[in-house]
Amino acid sequence: MASSNNANLKKAGLQATVPRIKILEVMAASTSKHISAEEVYHKLINSGTRVGLATVYRVLNQFESAGLVRRHHFEVESGLSSAVYELEYGDHHDHMVCGRCRHIIEFYDKTIQNRVAKLTAQHGFSKQDHTITLYVNCTKSNCPNLNRLV
Repeated sequence: MASSNNANLKKAGLQATVPRIKILEVMAASTSKHISAEEVYHKLINSGTRVGLATVYRVLNQFESAGLVRRHHFEVESGLSSAVYELEYGDHHDHMVCGRCRHIIEFYDKTIQNRVAKLTAQHGFSKQDHTITLYVNCTKSNCPNLNRLV
């Protein structure tokens, strides 16, 4: 995995430093595709990697600029709001965010994508990118994601 990370960093024009490699490893190994800088930081500390939170933020911003990660800023009903990052694989998808348990689900809907393309053309635009975030509330009485909340 380390050689793959080195290649990804080099391709993005970034030097393969220990913090960059470790942050990529944490993101790739995370059970959640969407992870905050604080979660990356805690995973690094728990694995024995000495790194500062400011370094994690700086590296994630560098990764975003280089196209290695995508940052999302989801807001939930409870008023909590923070940026989360996901590795960029080049596939377009949209998101559903639960206001109750903060679980994030990715989805792709061809009908929605076609409608967005029609709307942009209808108004004389060519689509560059778009983000659709549906804010939802899970209806499960015993939601397993509520147990993950701190």
